[in-house]
Amino acid sequence: MAKILVVDDEKNLRLVVQKELSRQGHEVESASDGEEAWEAIESRDFDILLCDINMPRLDGMGLLRRVREKCQTPPEVIMLTGQATVESAIEAMKLGAYDYLTKPYRLNELAALVTQADEKQQLKIDNQRLRAQIERTNKHIPDIVAESPQMKEVLRLVRRVAPSDTSVLITGESGTGKELIAQAIHRLSPRADKTFIDLNCAALQDSLLESELFGHEAGAFSGARARKLGLFELADGGTLFLDEIMEMPAQLQSKLLRALETRSFFRVGGVKKVEVNVRLLAATNRDPDRAVAEGVFRADLLYRVNSFEVNIPPLRERAEDIEPLSRHLLEKIAGQNAPEIAASAAEALRAFSWTGNVRQLRNCLERAVLLADNNHITVKELPPEVVYKLEKTNVSVNYASSNQTAVSSFQNVSPTNLRDSERQQIINALEKTGWHRGKTAELLGISPSTLYRRLREYDLETR
Repeated sequence: MAKILVVDDEKNLRLVVQKELSRQGHEVESASDGEEAWEAIESRDFDILLCDINMPRLDGMGLLRRVREKCQTPPEVIMLTGQATVESAIEAMKLGAYDYLTKPYRLNELAALVTQADEKQQLKIDNQRLRAQIERTNKHIPDIVAESPQMKEVLRLVRRVAPSDTSVLITGESGTGKELIAQAIHRLSPRADKTFIDLNCAALQDSLLESELFGHEAGAFSGARARKLGLFELADGGTLFLDEIMEMPAQLQSKLLRALETRSFFRVGGVKKVEVNVRLLAATNRDPDRAVAEGVFRADLLYRVNSFEVNIPPLRERAEDIEPLSRHLLEKIAGQNAPEIAASAAEALRAFSWTGNVRQLRNCLERAVLLADNNHITVKELPPEVVYKLEKTNVSVNYASSNQTAVSSFQNVSPTNLRDSERQQIINALEKTGWHRGKTAELLGISPSTLYRRLREYDLETR
């Protein structure tokens, strides 16, 4: 379906063309002259302009020039005239008209030309969207691993809600994989072949977020040299995922609510209403009810985005997922040469509480891959806080208190594994100080000369 504007001062002909194209499924409006047509073009976007040449007030050539000069995304223009000359045809094509038809013309000939012009227009729009998407696209994200009953239930909910257009709010702690669930909903939906656009609402300044979401017109503010399409527009026909939605500033929440309710909005500095067909997915690590009670988030907007809630349990509550998830992550990190996980290391991974969830697990495994010998991950390659079940959040940044924590954890090490534990403790201290040897020695409570001997002994002289 194309959005078409028919401009002709002959009323009967205008109505015949409008009726025929509407019958074919297009959305058609009409205007009696160039000035009336320009008012319509300023108020909304059209894909195709069917324009007579000889008209009162503003003729077809004048309208064509104005469209090409002032429209950021001009429609394809098909010129219609009963007084065709070679000169007028050449002039129209030079000004950027798609084609030229001489009256009287057959309606099926016009319909075929409209279809071709619409295909060209859609290619231009798709190209613009794809360019913007390529700039924002993420690398391939691994599939969801679900062995625990909790995650199997999450995937069951995903499969049930995906085929609909229902707005979904995905809740859960940071690092649990909320974006993966959003992408799964999109992939399983009828919109899977359309655009998936994501935005982290906490990553942008308040002043930039509105322009990023809704776009802006040239001159809307200092530095806005050209029109920019917002993410709502880029996601038209597809899915828009707003991560950390409850970090959105209050003044923007009302505009988002109206855009969701009316499926339309105005670009920043614009007067032309933009209509879109977008499915909204949102995510937050906050408690939604508390956010509303504290006045952080509008209750009416919560009701709009939370038509269906999917809660992802933290990793510590689904220990069955840790080992298969670790193997999956290792394949993504190291490829076909992914190291094996020893039974003792797997047990340590299962026993840890993972306050950072899957993101923290991946960081742990990336470190282990770098340290692994003989393509095998043992407890030696795991961070001390995982091996000894010490949360990093409990370790003070202050060097003196960190030193005390390091010494106490070192004293609790099993004597049978003292050498390996000492090496691991030194690595941990080096990483905390960015491999600054003087600060590392201070952190461990030993002299620099002792640290240097240990570095040579454990082959840690280079990072």
